[in-house]
Amino acid sequence: MSPLVITLLIVGGIVLLIAIAFVNHTVEKNKLEKTRLRVELNDRIRRCSTVSELLPGQLMTPQLKLMLSRLQEHFTQRLVQLQPGNADSRAQLEALRLLIAQGDAIPVQNPPQQINNEAKAKEVRFQLENLHGQITRCAQDGILPAKEAKHWANEIRLMLVQLHIELFGNLGHQALQQNQPGQARLAFERGAQYLRKQADTARYQAPLQKFESQLARANAMVVDMGKPKADDVSELTDGLKSLGGDEDWKKKNIYD
Repeated sequence: MSPLVITLLIVGGIVLLIAIAFVNHTVEKNKLEKTRLRVELNDRIRRCSTVSELLPGQLMTPQLKLMLSRLQEHFTQRLVQLQPGNADSRAQLEALRLLIAQGDAIPVQNPPQQINNEAKAKEVRFQLENLHGQITRCAQDGILPAKEAKHWANEIRLMLVQLHIELFGNLGHQALQQNQPGQARLAFERGAQYLRKQADTARYQAPLQKFESQLARANAMVVDMGKPKADDVSELTDGLKSLGGDEDWKKKNIYD
């Protein structure tokens, strides 16, 4: 075998090894990309589903439920394309399509929830922030039109205000029921201050007036609790009279 043939065989072997390594690298890269995409799609489906199922009923509307279902359908469709043999994803996609077909008649089964403490309010606020994040990202990815994304961003701001109205109102009522007008006054005052800071104050005139009325009531109760009771006044008067009697007795002894 001539040196030229040997050289060509060596070069061919090296090229073949390089080609095999490149193909393996490409295959591995594609596998990693599919895994990353699958994890991402499942995460976005989960986030939309969590908001759709757990958002308090007083904040959930058929329109919001429908929009979230459409987002879930989009991500699930991509998941099915990524892994066609996944029966669970196919079943989920079919169920979502049946829901979406109902339009504004889509059932909303979220029960109303009492927003009566800071921890619960924080939990719901986190859900709204999650919703806002999903809408913003979907707008950036072209999944949601910019106009629709802007509409839902405004709706989320309104829901956030409603959340605070319920929180401060419920905190105030609980304090009144526990005969703590000072705590009630603080809650109603925080509610009024929060609404005064809103850009569209005209929209919130009714709840603002209600907070101010409740604040005045709580103030009156605090003042009333600070006044001495009739029994206390009587005891104080009797005590002063007895002190006055002792002074007269001392004066009498001096002059005598």
